[in-house]
Amino acid sequence: MPQQHIGVCNLCEATCGLLLTVDDGRVTGVRGNPDDPLSRGHICPKGVAIGDIHADPDRLRRPVRRIGRGADARWEEISWDEALDLVADGIARTINEHGDDAFALYLGNPNAHSLGALTHGIALAQVFRTRNKFSATSVDQLPHQMIGRLLYGHQLLLPVPDIDRTSYFLVLGANPMASNGSLMTVPDFPGRLRELQARGGRMVVLDPRRTETARVADEHHFVRPGTDAWVLLALLNTLFTEGLTSPPSYVDGLDAVRDAVADFTPEAAERASGVPAEVVVRIARELAAADGAAVYGRMGVSTQEFGLVCQWAVQLLNLVTGNTDRVGGAMLTSPAIDAVGRGMIGRGHHDRFRSRVRQAPEFGGELPVAVLREEIETPGDGQVRALLTVAGNPVLSTPDGAGLDAAMEGLDFCAAIDIYVNETTRHADVILPPTTLLERDHYDLPFHVLAVRDTARFTPAVFPKGRDQRHDWEIFRDLHARVTKRLDRKPPLKRHLVTRARLRMSPAFIIGMLLRTGRSGVTITDLRKHPEGVDLGPLKPGQLPGRLFTKDKRVRALPDIVAGDLDRLRAQELPTGDELLLIGRRHQRDCNSWMHNTDRLTKGKPRHHLLMHPADLAARGIADGAMVTVTSRVGKVAVEVRATEDVMPGVVSLPHGYGHQRDGVRLGVASGVPGVSINDLTDPERLDVSGNAALSGVPVTVA
Repeated sequence: MPQQHIGVCNLCEATCGLLLTVDDGRVTGVRGNPDDPLSRGHICPKGVAIGDIHADPDRLRRPVRRIGRGADARWEEISWDEALDLVADGIARTINEHGDDAFALYLGNPNAHSLGALTHGIALAQVFRTRNKFSATSVDQLPHQMIGRLLYGHQLLLPVPDIDRTSYFLVLGANPMASNGSLMTVPDFPGRLRELQARGGRMVVLDPRRTETARVADEHHFVRPGTDAWVLLALLNTLFTEGLTSPPSYVDGLDAVRDAVADFTPEAAERASGVPAEVVVRIARELAAADGAAVYGRMGVSTQEFGLVCQWAVQLLNLVTGNTDRVGGAMLTSPAIDAVGRGMIGRGHHDRFRSRVRQAPEFGGELPVAVLREEIETPGDGQVRALLTVAGNPVLSTPDGAGLDAAMEGLDFCAAIDIYVNETTRHADVILPPTTLLERDHYDLPFHVLAVRDTARFTPAVFPKGRDQRHDWEIFRDLHARVTKRLDRKPPLKRHLVTRARLRMSPAFIIGMLLRTGRSGVTITDLRKHPEGVDLGPLKPGQLPGRLFTKDKRVRALPDIVAGDLDRLRAQELPTGDELLLIGRRHQRDCNSWMHNTDRLTKGKPRHHLLMHPADLAARGIADGAMVTVTSRVGKVAVEVRATEDVMPGVVSLPHGYGHQRDGVRLGVASGVPGVSINDLTDPERLDVSGNAALSGVPVTVA
């Protein structure tokens, strides 16, 4: 007999509420939950396919050990006790014999979407004193987090656009029609955009590609990859020059900002970016005049060589126009569990230590993942000899994935906590597969902090855990116990006992305690009675400067590291017009580097093509649909090309993350051609000053 369940799609940051039909242990129907106060019934194709992950024949359900290497490797199921012991032995042996830094840890994006990873995974990571900790942050959002720390005192104190009440929405390098928002949890973006336009508001988009978001915008302008900083600084310059600023009283150093951007004129921005000077001036005036405006920049402006300058300029535009902490502007959330205010997430720090080979500075205790390959390959004290990846596929999603793939062959030991054998985990000696999505309880600790409306929602697991399965938090708990027992260096006894006690608590119990001690009045009992979620209302103004984490509760407008990088920007060698610049792209049916083995999402028109402007094809004598070779400094790929005027001349585009493997072949390409990934071409030597990988604007040739 079919049964109805309330669920959640936590595949992306939108965290949409679901209504699931379950029959005989399988999901037979999925639709959006209209009673969810945040997602309002919205669902995207990934949410529809959520049951496919649960039933996926490729998914691991019990631990496996690799027998053999390379093409001859095979996988053998083993018991949990044997698997956990093997992993603990391999990690502890490496640390005991070669030192703390010989072990490396990589945390992938899905950790932010798992309650157990957030409540228990961090404690496991803290056991390891290695400097070689990496995560998806440095191929994604590191400029945001560093600017949050520099301006507001905390890496995740990040104002989000109050899209439900704004009248002017300026978007750079973001595609929320496909992504449902990022560092801005905004489910049902199409509906919210229609509402914005119905009340007379406008959305303006600047992007090198006419994205799904650009197509429905009131206005779209092409901008050359890697030059967004020139446009953003010219907007600031115009506001200062024309006397259009109205900053809050708690911001210091704006005279220095005025001087610093004086030579970034609209005319200079036009030469660098291709955006007409008159357009820059008009947008600046519209921002200043709007009754509530918000500037939003995401992946396209974060993953370039001046990502930190871009995200600083975004924050400054909202601040100097008086739109920060204002209804309709960029606002802070008031979550039922304030993971920022309660100190659950550290404020962040920078350059306390550096990587061994390149001397790249850390942020928040993590090094840029772009240096992982060289730390594995370079001999000497501190060489990485063992690696644990947790829900991550850095071979597919970090710069020069092919180079990292080759480097991993030289590891003494590798383990993974993952549900798939993929491009990265195929190197693992042991894979520990956790339960997934519909088999575990969920509460969004980070994304309630970044949502466009204050809500709270606890979603119990839809399916029970199998007898021979483990939740990720149980894997973290058991690994913690085994590894600490085997290490020669023991942690302080008191701290060890406290950590062990905390790891024995279930995530649901921890959420209940945090809610009970919060200020919202919402309890876990309330949320269990209302699994669709509880509405806490629209974002609330007047939170600044009180919520600042700076010592004096003031914002220092021009951090030294930004001022220094402005000098580097001035010296930037601009595109000549002859070279091609590579950018990525996101599709609504893709989930980063996975779900490409889901037939429901990969059927239909192929999405793997290289996109290229017809004029660029003609100049090279290349026919639409031909197989081409795309070459960068670090690699080359063969892929079909598709002519389109949706990219500006001089720009080519490949998607990220193709694709999941089955029988050693990358999937996700309907034509049967093995898939390629943009990160087979991206360059690990191209970094923003924050340490974020510059994945956008990579010089390439196409032949």
